[in-house]
Amino acid sequence: MLDLTPAEWTAVALSLKVATVATLASFGPGLATAWILARRRFPGRALLDGLVHLPLILPPVVTGYLLLLALGRRGPLGSLLAEAGIVLAFRWTGAALACAVMGFPLMVRAMRLSIEAVDRRLEQAAGTLGASPLAVFLTVTLPLSLPGCIAGAVLAFAKAMGEFGATITFVSNIPGETQTLPSAIYTLTQVPGGEAPALRLTLVSIAISVTALLASEFLANRLGRRLGAG
Repeated sequence: MLDLTPAEWTAVALSLKVATVATLASFGPGLATAWILARRRFPGRALLDGLVHLPLILPPVVTGYLLLLALGRRGPLGSLLAEAGIVLAFRWTGAALACAVMGFPLMVRAMRLSIEAVDRRLEQAAGTLGASPLAVFLTVTLPLSLPGCIAGAVLAFAKAMGEFGATITFVSNIPGETQTLPSAIYTLTQVPGGEAPALRLTLVSIAISVTALLASEFLANRLGRRLGAG
């Protein structure tokens, strides 16, 4: 068992909290966006698709800087939020937001592909039986696409666990407040004698990511068997 210091445990716990909050907060918007892109045709659809995938194209530091410009205390949105007592820049909540933004394209893409794989004839059959569009989505589309949606959530979680550029630009690297696992590892590699603790945290990061992927695979297979049996 790895013997982590209290500071290292703090970084691990903060990373888990940030990644979990980022994933949960973006799941609903990600699912809605994926459904719109998969099932609707409208002017500006290509623009929406491009905006969703923009964080994958831009350097993470640029994304973090844009968040800082918009949501910093002097930013147009950040100043309004500050008046309401909500501060994101240089807070762990800001780290969660940055991670959510960076993981959003991966989540949406996996969800969209899963929704597109659902046979539209099943949705149309439910509609002809009198089901509302929302009922069709909840009873047909979502259950059949759920394994892919879970896979998208796990991808976003893994991305959040490893996000560095956007978070350090938007919320800095404050121990105990915004120092996540990647930031802690980076800090340790810059100081003499930091190789051993950096390696410990690297192993922890790998273990968490592998566990998340295995859990996702288990849940997806279980849901797939249930749907097949149904």
